[in-house]
Amino acid sequence: MRQGAKTAPARLLADVGATHVRFASQGGAADPLEHVARYVCQDFDTLADAIFYHLHREGLRTPRSCAIGIATAVTGDHVRMTNHHWSFSTRALQSALGAERLLVINDFTALALALPTIGPQSTRQVGGGAAVVGAARGLVGPGTGLGVSGLLPSEDGNPMVAVGGEGGHATLSSYDPEERAVLDLLHRRFGHVSAERAVSGPGLENLYTALAELRGLKLAPGEGRSALAITTAALADEHFSSDVLRMFCALLGDIAGHVALTLGARGGLYIGGGIVPRLGEWFDRSPFRTRFETCGRLTSYLRAIPTFVVHEADQAPLLGASRALDREVLTH
Repeated sequence: MRQGAKTAPARLLADVGATHVRFASQGGAADPLEHVARYVCQDFDTLADAIFYHLHREGLRTPRSCAIGIATAVTGDHVRMTNHHWSFSTRALQSALGAERLLVINDFTALALALPTIGPQSTRQVGGGAAVVGAARGLVGPGTGLGVSGLLPSEDGNPMVAVGGEGGHATLSSYDPEERAVLDLLHRRFGHVSAERAVSGPGLENLYTALAELRGLKLAPGEGRSALAITTAALADEHFSSDVLRMFCALLGDIAGHVALTLGARGGLYIGGGIVPRLGEWFDRSPFRTRFETCGRLTSYLRAIPTFVVHEADQAPLLGASRALDREVLTH
């Protein structure tokens, strides 16, 4: 432990994804984040191991409160991640920490709660008009998985309510013939084809393999490209990878449009996650926005809704977890 143990932080905050876990400490709701650190999940057997390592490395004592945003459905005491092997009992983890309070919520619920704190310098608008003040906001984010959430106005005048759901696992479909054929191939492989099977990091790799098969491109057994390699090649104008990424963006546009319609997200549809922000202006020229707006009789409704790419906002889910400690979070 570092020399000179510090006083116990009022709250420990965690943003737990399938690839990385981020931690921060905070004295109170209005205080800045301190001791911000990121670790690779695979380096630890359990979330508890990662927490205790972080506290030890930073010379921190047990926090009084802890809020965790985690990439999975949170439906009870036992929490099991969808795309990583960590699982734990909330009560057991709280006992092990010795914290007075432990709150565990979905990671995109946390990010949705943080949307009001994300300034214009951390977003880029892609199409649409002006956001309607006080209206619902939607949120989608492809990364290791596909997160979906939103922020809804409260009828009783209280702060807006974050939606905790698993929209990334809703069934994916398409009216485009080539996309339908690709999804049929994924159906043969997985059975149920959720949005996350195509619109995520692993989903991008699935699209690459399926589209290569559909077009008769020969891949050696087990051959494929990582999501990072696909996006890198696409940004360098490699033809096939560009086609794969355009399909990815088109399907994301469909999903985002459905979320905007479902929530009535006239306050804007936000795109988080680790993939889209790296695409820069390539994304702006992709089929995303056209597909977002394409909805028959409701096309004009969607055309008015602005879409925003969230970038430079690594701390936002941590701030959202902190806000969750100070308010009731609706999860359903």
